[in-house]
Amino acid sequence: MSKIIHAIFAVALVVPALAFAELPVRSANGVLVNGKGMTLYTFDKDVGGNSSCNGNCAINWPPMVAVGENATGSYTIVTRGDSSKQWAYKGKPLYLWAKDQKPGDKTGDGVGGTWHVAMP
Repeated sequence: MSKIIHAIFAVALVVPALAFAELPVRSANGVLVNGKGMTLYTFDKDVGGNSSCNGNCAINWPPMVAVGENATGSYTIVTRGDSSKQWAYKGKPLYLWAKDQKPGDKTGDGVGGTWHVAMP
């Protein structure tokens, strides 16, 4: 019987910790970045919380993939056309830019007139 009580106690400790787990997206220097500090972008052609960037587009603009995380507040997780999950902010799917080389780079801002740094 005590093993069951210990197991219940362990779960009771873990569940609140999961509820407050840190999001893999944060604000830095006025823009949204991933956990490695790489700038995140939005795409003007994404409508209604759906990603329009697939195939070759997603090679240059990799989606900010969501794997097992829980969204909160203005952050949501959207389902892409291939059924994978992607982070979104205020309904706009989030992407990285393949040409950004280091944290703080923002070389994708304004590309094609449709890509913009994601701002909190």
